[in-house]
Amino acid sequence: MTDGSPLPFPLLFSSDSLDEAALDGVREVLRAADATHALGRDITATMEWASGVRLPSTLAARWELLASVAARDVAAARVLEPHLDALSILDEAASAGLEIAVDPDATWGVFAAEGAGMRLEARNDGGAWTLHGTKPWCSLAAHLSHALVTAWVDDDRRQLFALDLRDPAVTARPGPWHARGLAQVVSAPIDVDGAVALPVGDPGWYLRRPGFAHGGVGVAACWWGGAVPLRTALRDAARSERADQVAAMHLGRAHVALWAARAALVETADVFAAGDAAGQGLRAARARTVVADAVETVIASSAHALGPLPLTADESHARRVADLQVYVRQHHAERDLARIGADVAAGDGAW
Repeated sequence: MTDGSPLPFPLLFSSDSLDEAALDGVREVLRAADATHALGRDITATMEWASGVRLPSTLAARWELLASVAARDVAAARVLEPHLDALSILDEAASAGLEIAVDPDATWGVFAAEGAGMRLEARNDGGAWTLHGTKPWCSLAAHLSHALVTAWVDDDRRQLFALDLRDPAVTARPGPWHARGLAQVVSAPIDVDGAVALPVGDPGWYLRRPGFAHGGVGVAACWWGGAVPLRTALRDAARSERADQVAAMHLGRAHVALWAARAALVETADVFAAGDAAGQGLRAARARTVVADAVETVIASSAHALGPLPLTADESHARRVADLQVYVRQHHAERDLARIGADVAAGDGAW
């Protein structure tokens, strides 16, 4: 079941922004999520639920779904988001004539991070591609059936490949994973010793495609939805008989931060839906930064307003805070701001 009472829906977009068919699809997935045993805590049950989720028909519906799931459980959204991202990438590839046969029961991840001292290489022998080496940050690799993985094809270029994680040549490491947040979503390396893989696009296609920016903001929609119940806790505290102006101030700060982040997400979805490819990377980075800042503001406000009690005596609240703190670190903070500043300095300063 959910980690709290059912939350308002929609959370992120107004009903005017989503057609009724898209809304019905989101509601159906959420009903299944609410019926899932220990959603986000029982990884097997959560992944079984996520594997049955199909890609929503619009970007707004996808972000709405991710935000609504994260409002129920942050770890559940962390499981669902890469699965939907992989389905979106495969759909984008098919539209570009790069169709890959997909098992409808497959559970997907997207492994594109790099790490010091680890390198995954792709080799082409007579038209057959094989992968060799180690890939870091492979979330849930021991549980998933497939993943889209980036691998180096030469010293300077990476290419995307579809990999069957059940291949005996693939070994998912159990750790190290000492996280207190997202404890069940193990993100450890995989070792690959000659597993056959299917190329998805040419070198660099993964980063060039418009959907790369879309997927990055989808993660931010999860962050935003995950923080909404913390605002609810602040509102409840501000309504109590002992509440003072400080309680109201913390609620106001959290509310304004989430309102601004919501506005950024909605505007970004509208621009992306219009199909203008110019400046999408900058728009995505800005939206992620606004949302990440808002989430950190809400976490701090809830800590200052509520004190240690919910962090030590309320399992749902404590787990949500810990999960969000780990999840939002996918945002690179000052480094992302530096990249935004570099883009603007170079002339890409469109609002």
